[in-house]
Amino acid sequence: MASTKYLYFILTRKPEHQTHVNAGCICYISELRHKSTLKISPSPSKLCVFFVGSYSVLDHDVEVSSMEKLSEQEARLLHALSKDTERLKWFKERDALQTALGLSEGTAVTVDEEGEELRGIIRYIGKLTSPEYPCPLAATFFGIELQGEDKGKGKTDGSYQYRKLFCCPKNCGIFAPFSRVRPVVPSSLSPSIPQSSPQPETEGLNIGDRVTYFIDDKVCPGMVVDVQKKGGEDVVWISTDTDENGKRGGEIEVPLQFVFKGELPAESESMDVDMPPLEDHTDNLYLDLSLNSLVEVSVTSGNLYGMIRWIGNLPDRPETMAGLELEEEKGVSDGSFKGVRVFECAPRRALFVKLSSCRPDSRFQSPSANHSERMPILKDSEREMEYDTGKLEAVPPVSTEQVDQILIGRMKGIQGHCNSCYMDAALFSLFSCSSVLDSMLFISTKPQDTQIQSTLLHDIVNPLRRKGFVEGRHIMKLRQQLQNHGYSHSFTTDEKDPEEFLTVIMHHILALDPLLKLSAGSKVQDSYCYQIFLDQNHSLVLPTVQQLLEHSFHSAGLKLAEAPSCLILQMPRFGKKFKMFDKIIPSLELDVTDLLSEGPQQCMLCGNLAQEECTDCFEDPVFSQTGFKMFCRTCSSQVHSHPHRQSHKPADLDIPEGYLSRSSPHTLTRDKLELFAVLCIETSHYVSFIKHGPNSQDWIFFDSMADRQGERDGFNIPEVKACPEVGTYLQMSPAELASQVPRDMKGVAKRLFCDAYMYLYQNTSMCLYR
Repeated sequence: MASTKYLYFILTRKPEHQTHVNAGCICYISELRHKSTLKISPSPSKLCVFFVGSYSVLDHDVEVSSMEKLSEQEARLLHALSKDTERLKWFKERDALQTALGLSEGTAVTVDEEGEELRGIIRYIGKLTSPEYPCPLAATFFGIELQGEDKGKGKTDGSYQYRKLFCCPKNCGIFAPFSRVRPVVPSSLSPSIPQSSPQPETEGLNIGDRVTYFIDDKVCPGMVVDVQKKGGEDVVWISTDTDENGKRGGEIEVPLQFVFKGELPAESESMDVDMPPLEDHTDNLYLDLSLNSLVEVSVTSGNLYGMIRWIGNLPDRPETMAGLELEEEKGVSDGSFKGVRVFECAPRRALFVKLSSCRPDSRFQSPSANHSERMPILKDSEREMEYDTGKLEAVPPVSTEQVDQILIGRMKGIQGHCNSCYMDAALFSLFSCSSVLDSMLFISTKPQDTQIQSTLLHDIVNPLRRKGFVEGRHIMKLRQQLQNHGYSHSFTTDEKDPEEFLTVIMHHILALDPLLKLSAGSKVQDSYCYQIFLDQNHSLVLPTVQQLLEHSFHSAGLKLAEAPSCLILQMPRFGKKFKMFDKIIPSLELDVTDLLSEGPQQCMLCGNLAQEECTDCFEDPVFSQTGFKMFCRTCSSQVHSHPHRQSHKPADLDIPEGYLSRSSPHTLTRDKLELFAVLCIETSHYVSFIKHGPNSQDWIFFDSMADRQGERDGFNIPEVKACPEVGTYLQMSPAELASQVPRDMKGVAKRLFCDAYMYLYQNTSMCLYR
């Protein structure tokens, strides 16, 4: 129970006549003595206070101007800091204190332990020892149980000086002051945002402004009629669209701190976020909400989804409140309340509601959960209506100019469900920003397969391109359809390889023409993907994709019968885990001219029409890194005059009629493919990179399970983010890139260069949209 016996203060500057105390020291006075002082002098210049940490029973006269008042809870948190200078620094960042007060047991946090950020969960909040006489104040610490890879890096099993404060395995616990503890997702605990000035939402209200205001448990729209001072407080007179009794029209007086400039873009006239009392059997489900929980609240226009970024108390609100960062711009502020920064988010994304009004995000709940009756699953007929499935509709891929608006963010991309990351990454790579395989969405197919094609188009590709998000239920629907067709009995449960899934979709379901026609002598082989194999004699150390493809074709004696519209390349591996190269350099353009079995080709030295090919030169140290060895007659003669190459046996090339008389290199065009996506795998989890524009920084990274902490019932929390750091490494020389230590590479670049599993190239002249 909170004590009201004492009042606490912190010294903000060193007192004039107290040489033994410094700024940052905490002091206190009994409430009774403080009242007696005020009776004598309503505005005293000094107070007789005691200093926390002092063993003296003598009080000291300290200037009131040197002190700032603290709540007892704030004093307890600051008392846990050992240095006065550190205590004063954190006091000035009041947002950190407010968030620390809102932390609760069960919250996922990181704790700074000797410079290392460790992941854990708060298991205890309170004192480690009793206060020492005569001081009445005990310091508040956080007891944290370390999680995952950080287990074993602690110093306790939850005990402190032989007292068991919480239970955890040996060396898995840490006790720390609030200054070293931060929520997993940055929030108002971050000390880097010390803002207390009024925010734009409550500044500059003018008569006629549309506003949003809080009243009881409702968020309502209205228009400013007047702004006045009343009893020393700013109040706003608002013409209501609907008053507190549900009647349309009328005026209401609202304190300024409960009024936000701007109107909710909601269809309803008011937004009631209250919920009926929870039944006993649902207590564990709903009361286990903490910071970073994904939740939803019901409003008259539907449900709003977001993440809890703050939990605590607001002025004049007795209930425990939650600050939500919404997925869409349907909030009332940028995380500020009453002119004070509570947490930080984009404008119109923050909403403050009662914690009891929040429910776990139903999109992450198993249909078999007890609360499924509250959140019914849409029927297939209702789902189809979402995207106008009555007619074939082609939504173009997301352009570079639209990427930030449509794709970037949390809960973006493809959600997936139960080991579907291989499918999520493959579909996102193929369809988010490229149309090279859009023909498979509209190709005529068998009647029994039209449902799968419809699901792919209307439930996955179109929502991805239109809204930037595909719900996990649609991915599960596709997997169920594939399983029901008999292609695999474990499509809904087990992880597959991307190439297995793509082959089933393109070949068995949609009967798409093979993407590759490989010429091996007189035979032509069809394929949808190409697996790169290398012989043991290759000399590659830090290869490009161009070099890997050329070496693989040379080793297998293959040529391309024609330039492909889409080339899907699997990198050389021994299974999923064993990579042949520590790094692979992406080739942004793949030149396949020299891989074609027909058509004119250029001399690799002078650029004129090539007439000879020498496969013996392929392993020559001088030429081994530069591709296939095509020469004109003159260059071939010069190259093979070297003593080491006189045993080579160049072969004549088949040259189409008429080209010998037009040997200028300007008459020859190169066949090039453009990189548009890369699938990567690390510890059996697939992610993807998308190259969406012409600049080297135009890269985005998609992870269908970006936040494993928030995963519920197998559903994933997807995220798409920009990764311009990839362009920085692509601009390095091979020597610079080879020297990069993978774990020290910035951002997510390491995953692209070190974990590449599949490269996707497109012939831009064959894309539906450009």
